[in-house]
Formats: sequence, C-alpha cells, structure tokens
Amino acid sequence: SVAIASGVIHNLAEDDEAVLDDIRRYLSYFPPSAWSYPASLPSDDASEPRSTPELLDIVPRGNRRVYEMRAVLDAGFDARGWLEVQPKFGPAMICGLAHLGGHPVAVVANQPKVIAGSIDADAADKAAHFINVADSFHLPIVFLADNPGMLPGSRSEKTGVLRSGARMFAAQTAATTLKLHVTLRKAYGFGSMVMSLLGFDNQSATFAYPGATMGAMSAAALSKASHAAEDVEAKLRKAELDASFRSAGTLGFDDLIHPEEPRNALLSALQRGIYSRQAAAEPVSRTVITP
Repeated sequence: SVAIASGVIHNLAEDDEAVLDDIRRYLSYFPPSAWSYPASLPSDDASEPRSTPELLDIVPRGNRRVYEMRAVLDAGFDARGWLEVQPKFGPAMICGLAHLGGHPVAVVANQPKVIAGSIDADAADKAAHFINVADSFHLPIVFLADNPGMLPGSRSEKTGVLRSGARMFAAQTAATTLKLHVTLRKAYGFGSMVMSLLGFDNQSATFAYPGATMGAMSAAALSKASHAAEDVEAKLRKAELDASFRSAGTLGFDDLIHPEEPRNALLSALQRGIYSRQAAAEPVSRTVITP
C-alpha cells in the first residue's frame, strides 16, 4: 500500500492473470513504436458523435459544489470504457487512457472531489510523467480543467508544489502531440496554465463552458485580500462571470460550448487535427532540465 500511495507502483491487480490483462489493455492504446501514430478502432455506435445531456446533472453550476470527474469521462468518451493510470497517487488529478471516436487519447483531468481540484505536488508530478509518455507515443492529450489553482499553504510549498507544477507546465508546453482543452467551471492562476488553457502553447483547440470563471484568483479571494468595498466586490464578481465570454471574444477560446456538447466539440477538433497531419511520426526530441 505504501508503494501504491507513493507512486512507485502505478496500478494494482488481484492476480497474475489480471495484471497481464491490464498490461494488454494499457498497451492497446499505444502504437507499436514512437515511429508510428496510434491506430484508431473501427467506427461503431460507441464511437459516433452524440450529445451528453447527462453532464448537466453530473457537473454542478456552483463552483463550490463537488462532483465526480470520473463520471464526466464515462459520459464523454467512447462507451468502450477507459483505463485510469496511478489512481491512488496524486488523486487530485485523474490521468487516463480512453478512446474518442475510436481514436486513442490521453486524458488529464482535475478531480473536484479531492482538495476541491487544487493541484498538489503529487498530482503535478503524476501528470507531468503521464504527459511525457503520451507525447512520446503521439497520443492526443485532452485536458479537462476545473480547479481553483495550485494547492496553497506552507505545507504544500514545502512538498515542492511550485517545482512540481513547473515540471508539469514544462511537459505540457513542450508536448508536440495534439492538445485539446475544456474548462468546465473554473481554472485559476498557474493551475490554468499547467492544464494547457493558454492558446499559445500550440493547442489544437480550447473550449469552455459559458460562464466558466478564470483569472489570477477568484473574485472572492481577491475581494478578501484587498478588503474591497461591496460595490467593488460586486464588479469583480460580474467581471469573473463574464470572463469566458471576454476570452472567447479575443480568441482566448476557440468556442464556448453547451454543457451537452463537449464530446462532439472535442471529437470534431480531434478529427481535424488527425486528418491534417502531414509529417510522418518520429520520436520526440527532448531536452531534460533538472530543477
């Protein structure tokens, strides 16, 4: 159990047969080598475009209400199911392998059920490694953001949250594979940057729910820190609510999408990216920087 919690062991199975099954399933998402792209599965009903009205019930409108991000993955990706990697380590971040329209993808998602989705050192380290592996084998990466930022506090700083966050930011910025992003409710500060929100990091497409909030920090936190008067606080809250519309208006997002349509928006963007590939697949060249 210590090895699982520390991240030394990625996944646990009941017996040898189950371990081998998990290994086969894990490898099924990857190409034979770094000199080829992942193979898509034949199209069937599970991979076709479809709306996801169930997300209206899964994702609450209020930013302070928690929900299970795994349910979002269940609804948004192909019905074949998905495989979570290192579920017991850094649980504030979900890293998984899934299919979208039959195409293998890597998914990096905040988990609002754990420390409200804040990104701690373990979560960032897990995601950084996962992003590097996905990029090395040309798996498109889907980022699902819903976080209040990096985990604050002296204890978090002592565990190296900023160093780990920088490692994750470097991994996603350097990734050359297709990158897709959706902000479901909120993404603040450096927490938005490590989740690949900024469009100049070579994203293929970035989306957000209407009314998604973002910025250096929340209006509530800024009002408290600055001892803002009531009228100023009200203006800050309104600006926060309008943030996604302003960002979309200045091309910060490619589009604001209805909560029933993230699957279709991601699938369309993924297909455009895959079909527009011109270069042959080859190993990713990396420069390793030790913090």
